[in-house]
Amino acid sequence: MQHFKGLVKPYVLWSFLLIALPLVLVVLYSVTTGDNSLITIHFTLDNFKKISDPVYLNVFVKSLEMGLITTVICLALAYPMAYIISKFNDEIQNILILLVTIPMWINTLLRTYAWISLLSDNGIVNTLLKAIGLNPVTMMYTNFSVIMGLVCDLLPFMVIPIHTSLAKMDHSLVEAAGDLGANKFQTFTKVILKLSLPGVISGVTMVFLLSISSFVIPVLLGGHQFVLIGNLIENQFISVGDWNFGSAISVILAIIILAMMGLMKKIDPEENGGDK
Repeated sequence: MQHFKGLVKPYVLWSFLLIALPLVLVVLYSVTTGDNSLITIHFTLDNFKKISDPVYLNVFVKSLEMGLITTVICLALAYPMAYIISKFNDEIQNILILLVTIPMWINTLLRTYAWISLLSDNGIVNTLLKAIGLNPVTMMYTNFSVIMGLVCDLLPFMVIPIHTSLAKMDHSLVEAAGDLGANKFQTFTKVILKLSLPGVISGVTMVFLLSISSFVIPVLLGGHQFVLIGNLIENQFISVGDWNFGSAISVILAIIILAMMGLMKKIDPEENGGDK
């Protein structure tokens, strides 16, 4: 194995350049002022204090709210879908999971523009409403349009881990629960749901974190007045040019992500010796 160790070095260097170094620079920018040079670096916590401004706090609250709603809807749609898929034989399951993942092959921008053609004032949905004699509804640039876009984009991230947990479930436990007198509801809550909990937790974690940090979908479906954490970071780096404040927001978002992952790890029964 010794002669293979040299093959690891390029990957270590690549990881340092693309992961570790950018993270260090983001943290450094977050705790310094904008007038630094290579010789003098002025440290400050003002970038983090600035986040306490009600305008920015509202962005964080709005992002967490949209993330929570998106996660709940994705879970409500994904669990029945994953459960039904897991009932088929392996060959059919592979085909159905492939159908679930096919939309992910398409660029996010294209999928988002497809939603614009559906939800716009003169879009397909309103055209159908007019055709059946109903008044058109304004759906674009609202919470509804943003949530629809996020759910459509992130649903596979909820379906796949839940299906993985359900597919590897020991079905003899389900049969045993029935033999012991449990009805279908009791079997589901006491056996199936608990065995699928690791997949649920993985899906919830991914969907929630991706939804609060999304910036393309909120801009296109919510308009430029619709600002989430991802949009705020993008604006600070690209439009405003305040890299220090943008880095501080990024650090806060990273802390939220790590806290969420730590919380989900504690809840996960597999991580806490669920077989005991």
